[in-house]
Amino acid sequence: MGLADDGGLMVPESIPDVSDRLDAWRALSYEDLACEVMALYAGDLPREDLRKLVERTYGESYGGPVAPVVRVGPLYVLELWHGPTLSFKDVALQFLGNLFEYILGRTGGRLNVLGATSGDTGSAAICGCRGRAGIRVFMMHPKGRVSQIQERQMTTVLDENVHNIAVEGSFDDCQRILKSLASDLEFKRACSLGAVNSINWARILAQMVYYFKAVPEVREATGAERVAVCVPTGNFGNVLSAWYAMRMGLPIERLILASNENDILARFFTTGRYSRRRVHHTLSPAMDIQVASNFERYLYHRVGSDPVRLGELMRSFAQTGALEVQPEPDGAVDHNFAAGVGTVEDCLATIGRCWREHGYLLDPHSAIGVAVAERVYKNGAPVLCVATAHPAKFPEAVQRAVGRDAACHPAIEALRDLPTRCATLPNDEEAVRRFMMSVVTATDCECR
Repeated sequence: MGLADDGGLMVPESIPDVSDRLDAWRALSYEDLACEVMALYAGDLPREDLRKLVERTYGESYGGPVAPVVRVGPLYVLELWHGPTLSFKDVALQFLGNLFEYILGRTGGRLNVLGATSGDTGSAAICGCRGRAGIRVFMMHPKGRVSQIQERQMTTVLDENVHNIAVEGSFDDCQRILKSLASDLEFKRACSLGAVNSINWARILAQMVYYFKAVPEVREATGAERVAVCVPTGNFGNVLSAWYAMRMGLPIERLILASNENDILARFFTTGRYSRRRVHHTLSPAMDIQVASNFERYLYHRVGSDPVRLGELMRSFAQTGALEVQPEPDGAVDHNFAAGVGTVEDCLATIGRCWREHGYLLDPHSAIGVAVAERVYKNGAPVLCVATAHPAKFPEAVQRAVGRDAACHPAIEALRDLPTRCATLPNDEEAVRRFMMSVVTATDCECR
């Protein structure tokens, strides 16, 4: 289940404090660490079954190291793009595909996964679910507003259980359609509707693990007590995972939230006002978002875990496009966060400079993070910047930044001449509903 039946998001009943376990966890493999972290929130999953799922996800079939940390000049970079679709989304969505298949195998059920993507979630979700028994994937993306490579990573997957939908609108439109259909309880139950977007709690949980790996590595390399973590974000999922890890006792000095020109989150953490504006299309399309779905989870905790107050704020946002929270007595919105905005110019300049000075190539999203971290954080703690995608997924931006085609990857090259399949639909909830019903009713589900 993605959205709860009342339209809200799942949150844990409690957040455990693991600060007394961190030293023991430092020597663990990634698989062992994942089992320790996930087991805290997965009490209904037998430990031996969890271990098998983790080993199946992060073993040799994953394609590369899960979350290596490299030094780039004065910064440390957490490379999360070594999975099969070259995106940080693989870390969670490869696990989620295995988890879905495991649960459906126990229950004998079927699941129709509806997703919305601004680029990387779609290909990672499709890769994680393609060919899985009992699962169909319906993935919406905004037509013409993802990179050509991201589009081909999705639409060249021709498995019978994969259905790509290009919606004639923005990512926010796709996300709105997803939430509306997931809130239709009759449709949701009849079609066994599930979600792979970061509205699914298992996504957030799987992403928490790599922070428990990377932060101790930087502490050990620097001798520092605490580490600042910079996350480029649009939908607030990846930085929310870091925030939960921080709440669990991981010694993070500050979370640095990096936005592009779609700065709704950066504005909130500097002013306390969360207000929607027009979407700007940039070189970092996964961040071209004006409604961050995971922000609702953070806001729940921010208002004292009060669901009534949260409901009031979310209704205000739905009606007016804005909501506000009271700052701390000293005027700060949240002392755990620093926030800033990186423009297209900042992005290109940072890619070019890191390449010239350090021989290291950043993708446009990771470059926004580095640019913001260098500008807004001066407290002296070492900084860990999250690198969310391989630069080969964005060759046009790299070409503009460094003056030549410096980014390549064999998995990308293999896509160029493959056939594609994708349905184009209007920006209309009913059109998506009818498309899904036509697919599902043709096989094994009665949707009314």
